[in-house]
Amino acid sequence: MPLPRRDFLQLSACAAALASSGRIALAETYPSRPVRVIVPQAPASSTDITTRLIAQWLSEHLGQQFVVEDRPGVGGNIGTEAVVRSPPDGYTILAVNGQNAINTALYPDLTFNFIRDIAPVAGIHRVPLVMEVHPSVPAKTVPEFIAYAKANPGKINMASAGIGGPQHVAGELFKAMAGVNLVHVPYRGTTPAITDLLAGQVQVMFDVTPTALPQIKSGKLRPLGVTSMTRIDVLPELPPIADYLPGYEAYGWIGAGVPTGTPSAIIEMLNKEINAGLADPQIRSRLADLGGIVMAGSPADFGKFIASETEKWSKVIRDAHIKAE
Repeated sequence: MPLPRRDFLQLSACAAALASSGRIALAETYPSRPVRVIVPQAPASSTDITTRLIAQWLSEHLGQQFVVEDRPGVGGNIGTEAVVRSPPDGYTILAVNGQNAINTALYPDLTFNFIRDIAPVAGIHRVPLVMEVHPSVPAKTVPEFIAYAKANPGKINMASAGIGGPQHVAGELFKAMAGVNLVHVPYRGTTPAITDLLAGQVQVMFDVTPTALPQIKSGKLRPLGVTSMTRIDVLPELPPIADYLPGYEAYGWIGAGVPTGTPSAIIEMLNKEINAGLADPQIRSRLADLGGIVMAGSPADFGKFIASETEKWSKVIRDAHIKAE
């Protein structure tokens, strides 16, 4: 016998209320067991180091262990997909980074949609890159390098840690905006790229600040500019590339995300606690040592940032005809 419309509406309202109360109850008891935090990059990477710092804060302030698990592979897609396929209950968190935004265009046949399937929680920090050259390169400034590159088209090798990584796309953006022809030489990781740059086998590299600093401070490599819009504390004498190429900007960045469908109350709790950690002087100091610029903000703020980065790098990848390995 069909239910009268009024009874049907009452039942629907009750079901919605029960679901809502269930989500609230879950959030009130969260976390009641250890939480996995999946890093889709290798151990000791910048993402891994930063994530462990925040995971320790969350463990200390939320009463459960936030256990970091490194799952590198296929440009970070293996770890990301593991989170996408996890239950949306707050017990699996993704260490989101700039590679996720790049991969949207770099890997068109992924079985998941990052923007759709991962809900933003909080931005943690942005890490500028440094444009650095081997001392044999005569240029001491960005304008001098551009002039040198234009005088030697196709003769200057640009190293990166791999095709489609933040270092590569930062270099491609520079090439497009400066109108220069640099030969991209991809490596399998930062260490071999730096090794060949130090040996003079390649001449220029856009490297993230944490790994660039030791060679710069030792005088083995010459920095020309930073990829942030303003100067950074760890290299205060170095001008932004944007001073010479207006609008040029590139970062590595790290944040947190969860499977779409995770209760909003849990997302808000995690956001609040991560932001509290980012306000802690010790954590801020450690991130500054890594060359990071604290992000913080709401889940919506982080979502807008991700969307903007995805759109930006998708255009660079299309224009430069970059294909995944």
